[in-house]
Amino acid sequence: MPSIVTNDGVEIFYKDWGSGQPIVFSHGWPLSSDDWDSQMLFFVRQGFRVIAHDRRGHGRSTQVADGHDMDHYADDLAALTAHLDLHDAVHVGHSTGGGEVIRYIARHGDARVAKAAIIAAVPPLMVQTDVNPDGLPIGVFDDLRSQLAANRSEFYWNLSAGPFYGFNRPGVELREPLVLNWWRQGMAGGAKAHYDGIAAFSETDFTEDLRVVQVPVLVMHGDDDQIVPYANAGPKSAELLPNGTLRTYEGFPHGMPTTHAEVINADLLDFIRS
Repeated sequence: MPSIVTNDGVEIFYKDWGSGQPIVFSHGWPLSSDDWDSQMLFFVRQGFRVIAHDRRGHGRSTQVADGHDMDHYADDLAALTAHLDLHDAVHVGHSTGGGEVIRYIARHGDARVAKAAIIAAVPPLMVQTDVNPDGLPIGVFDDLRSQLAANRSEFYWNLSAGPFYGFNRPGVELREPLVLNWWRQGMAGGAKAHYDGIAAFSETDFTEDLRVVQVPVLVMHGDDDQIVPYANAGPKSAELLPNGTLRTYEGFPHGMPTTHAEVINADLLDFIRS
């Protein structure tokens, strides 16, 4: 399997298909690059080179005990882009991956980057603080950690069969294959990485990162996102970005790249080609 080894000895698995302008996908917690299947198959057929990696501790990458924070995530992404010598790349991140993309560009610069898109992403800051009173109470994330530690398998099933894809909403039909695929990806990763990753996605403040990202960024967020609530995420990120554009999706859930792939793919394509 194709992989790179980071400076601290972590093996990062990645996929690299096609040729043309590169699109680099960063997945959400606690998943893997497989969560981008619908996007990668679509864009490779459109003539793009598509690349996606499994974050450290996730999927097929090394299940290390440490380094599960946004700086390491960004540095791993930078190592991958340097290894592949990518230029004029479009970076697309979902959820935690959106934070990874923003921290990568802010931390490593945009010399290799043309544009970015963040989908249902965690910036600017999820947790409630004195400067972020509209955030979610820390107890919400403590509860996630408790459920993960008690029974990760059951926790992941309930999360994907409920709020992640919006299957808990009245009139929304449960699509069990999506739940099975989400559960499969989650259980392939490491419990320690996933446990630590909750703090990484919920407590990292991306406010200053957003302010320094100069490339065009499309901010895509559903207004029925039950994981990363819309009002404290998408609109605020777009406002902080010097060259950000907000696109709001009425009724779409957190997992909208999967549940509404045809809409997300078409809008991403328009943005990339614009």
